[in-house]
Amino acid sequence: MKPVNFILAFAVFMFLGTAILFAQNKQDKKEQKQRAVKELVLSQKYKVEVSQAIPTTGKTVFLTSPYSLEVRNDSVVSYLPYYGRAYSIPYGGGDGLNFKAPFTGYKIEWDKKGTAKVRFSVRNSEDKYDFSIDVFANGSSSIYVNMQNRQSIRFQGELDLKK
Repeated sequence: MKPVNFILAFAVFMFLGTAILFAQNKQDKKEQKQRAVKELVLSQKYKVEVSQAIPTTGKTVFLTSPYSLEVRNDSVVSYLPYYGRAYSIPYGGGDGLNFKAPFTGYKIEWDKKGTAKVRFSVRNSEDKYDFSIDVFANGSSSIYVNMQNRQSIRFQGELDLKK
């Protein structure tokens, strides 16, 4: 075998080996992230950091402040902005989607792609809120809030995996 052919064969072998290792490493990281997402959702102790608000009418609002929705065992801490029409609210505007309250009817369903579909309701002195949260296998999340006294609103964000 000529030295040039040997060097070329060695280079091809090294390139293919590196590519295979990189693909396996990438797949391992993806599976590890999916397991972490599933464990967090099942623990009922997780936080979704919101980056976009999508009102029923109007344009998407890209958020620069740190808004979030946090599920803590049997309650929810909602620190979310509201954009939309209010039908009946307290004098002065009320608290909107900024509250801490216990939830009822907490339910998790999983689809074929590994997406968690979380549903629960919250009632406080201002309104009744029905939350639908889709947590995708990669950690991205979509929150839909339906209220009695305001137009519904949707949010996009990421599951906080730092915990």
